[in-house]
Amino acid sequence: MGVVVPAHNEERRISACLRSVHAAAARAAPVRVVIVVTADACTDDTTTLAVRGGAHVVRTRSHNVGAARAVGAQHALALLANAGPDLWLAMTDADTTVPADWLTHQLEWARRGYDAVLGTIRLTPGTALPLLETRHNAHYFRTCRFSEVHRRWEHPHVHGANLGVSASAYVRVGGFAALRSGEDCDLAARLSEAGYGIARTDQHPVHTAARLSGRAPGGLSDLLASMHCALINPVV
Repeated sequence: MGVVVPAHNEERRISACLRSVHAAAARAAPVRVVIVVTADACTDDTTTLAVRGGAHVVRTRSHNVGAARAVGAQHALALLANAGPDLWLAMTDADTTVPADWLTHQLEWARRGYDAVLGTIRLTPGTALPLLETRHNAHYFRTCRFSEVHRRWEHPHVHGANLGVSASAYVRVGGFAALRSGEDCDLAARLSEAGYGIARTDQHPVHTAARLSGRAPGGLSDLLASMHCALINPVV
């Protein structure tokens, strides 16, 4: 199994991310897990900390999250070239921590015949103003019936921070496109169009930083920034 983490100047968060991934990898034993960090145009200590955190590091200068994910996935596939036909790729982000059952749940979906798994996110506690977090959650969970078992929610979201895909399906649809944002949605759409089975689950949510200034245009940070702006400048 390969875990791919794109990172651009994430020295403050990469170590926590990798610790959480290692914990998830330990839970998945005896499955072999390799972690690849794509250090994209980093000018801080992200690369050093990623190596220290036990990751294989690929350096790029693309300033492009889609390209960074693609390079990381390609490197993971090369490292695991002899792993057999059931190879799985898991994706997260450098500002994100994953739960200990993150990989075991994905592997269970794979054993049930699914080709991809789309998971959910939560804002990392303490990184957003309470009112902003409340507004985000109201927006995020609007399709969820809270009277039902929460983990059965088949959500509408796609997050590169919480995505898994079989290596064979990933390669057959052409992998990640070099998009500055939306590369995760683009991949999910091509998998769906090709007829691959996709599980949408809230079983293993990840925690991601509630930043108002992010790395990818049109991503979570832009959404939070617009919500924050609406809070401090309400329409009257």
